[in-house]
Amino acid sequence: MAAGASLGPGADGQAAVDGRALSELRPRDGSPATPGSSASARAPSRPGALTSAARRRALGQGRGPASAAFRGGGRLRPFGHLSRHPWDTVIKAAMRKYPNPMNPSVVGVDVLERSVDSRGRLHSHRLLSTEWGLPGLVRAILGTSRTLTYIREHSIVDPVGKKMELCSTNITLTNWVSVSERLVYTPHLEDPGRTVLTQEAVITVKGISLGSYLESLMANTISSNAKKGWAAIEWIIENAERALS
Repeated sequence: MAAGASLGPGADGQAAVDGRALSELRPRDGSPATPGSSASARAPSRPGALTSAARRRALGQGRGPASAAFRGGGRLRPFGHLSRHPWDTVIKAAMRKYPNPMNPSVVGVDVLERSVDSRGRLHSHRLLSTEWGLPGLVRAILGTSRTLTYIREHSIVDPVGKKMELCSTNITLTNWVSVSERLVYTPHLEDPGRTVLTQEAVITVKGISLGSYLESLMANTISSNAKKGWAAIEWIIENAERALS
């Protein structure tokens, strides 16, 4: 989620880190992998921040290909978006996505690990703190009053192949519900000056009554938040363009 944090209903701290990481990225064909420095960038602190041990556990769970976080099952919801901006511009904005006024539910972002592999691709592991804002009925179904949820995110940016893949999944409330999202940014095939985002999500509700109702509710929320997320990227690009004009 993302890119994607459209996970669930509803920090320019990492903006400098993410923007610099992409702008300094260079192809390294055949060269050894370069370890990336760990960084921490957060929105204003909120109760329930993860301990260092919890962050290490989240990082351990997130290793492997980005697509490994995307599992089958539940309800699949595909989305598609088209931007008039080129791929490089969209990716820089996507990596500086939080905070933004369209997605106030994301209250914190931690960069757990970043590195460049031998193919020159940038790998990033981040942990997002989000307020799902679950309705009272849903909290009653789940038997919890908790609304602060942590999202594990792994992205791969390929500056040569011009592709960014981002996969995310929740690591709290997993006894009841699992939401996995996958976003892929590529240049438009017929118009390379524009960018296509393909986004899909799988929702799995486990062993509770009214599971189909909860799946439907979360699917609708993800669809709504996906539109907000794309609007946020356009907003960041427009603000950057105004600042340069």
